[in-house]
Amino acid sequence: MKLARREFKNALFIIVGILSAGMGLHGFLFSSRFIDGGATGVSMLLAKVLGFPLSALIVVINLPFIALGYRHIGRAFAIRSSAAIVGLAICLATIHYPDVTSDKLLTAVFGGFFIGAGMGLAMRGGAVLDGTDVAALLISKNSHLFRVGDVILGLNIVIFLTATFFLGADSALYSILTYVSASRTLEFLLHGIEEYTAINIVSERSDAIRQAITGMLGRGVTIYKGRRGMTGTDQDILFCVVTRLEIGKIMDIVNEIDRAAFVYVYPLADVKGGILKKSGHM
Repeated sequence: MKLARREFKNALFIIVGILSAGMGLHGFLFSSRFIDGGATGVSMLLAKVLGFPLSALIVVINLPFIALGYRHIGRAFAIRSSAAIVGLAICLATIHYPDVTSDKLLTAVFGGFFIGAGMGLAMRGGAVLDGTDVAALLISKNSHLFRVGDVILGLNIVIFLTATFFLGADSALYSILTYVSASRTLEFLLHGIEEYTAINIVSERSDAIRQAITGMLGRGVTIYKGRRGMTGTDQDILFCVVTRLEIGKIMDIVNEIDRAAFVYVYPLADVKGGILKKSGHM
């Protein structure tokens, strides 16, 4: 039963993601000369330049990436992604979306929003609608020089430079705006407003800061034992994980107790296990 419920939930995410991406592609972008990034952008560029059906190109361009996903990630991922991409192609070929607006700015922003939402929902369902993410992940795993974001950025630079040549500078610039909108929407759907952030605090009054964080916010705090490089004296280093909404509260607490404290913040890709927050605190 648990497996059936999980697969039903995954299928629901993927179906809604397909409909959302279809809205972005046909309802906004297809009537313009704008494209997205990744394999979707390549498919759109070829459709506009060569006149081939977008629905067919999306399947053909993504096939090699799905094959890579099958080999390196797993069969279940490849099956879900294949079904999602074929579903998107069928959606584009059969569903008539209204042409929402002729305004270029609205087309770029909201076209990207619906595409990003569709891709994010599909990922929540364990699939991808754009295979370049798979290629970027595999390249980054086999290279010490490039991260996933670097590979995706490099691929999209090539795509948008090509779009400049075939579609013109204005269309390419609006396409970049579309991609930014899609990326931010995708990131929000995957991580949400509660995206976790790590904070390290070095202070002479670390115990008072720790008590304030655990007492006022209910957040768990880990204490590292360190040593100052200049003096060699022992120093407690506080480490806690908070949401983006709580960063300001932590900073207020630290500034109120010790304005000379050294604080550094960095984002986390994922957080699992442990006690992040005591119950009863908001």
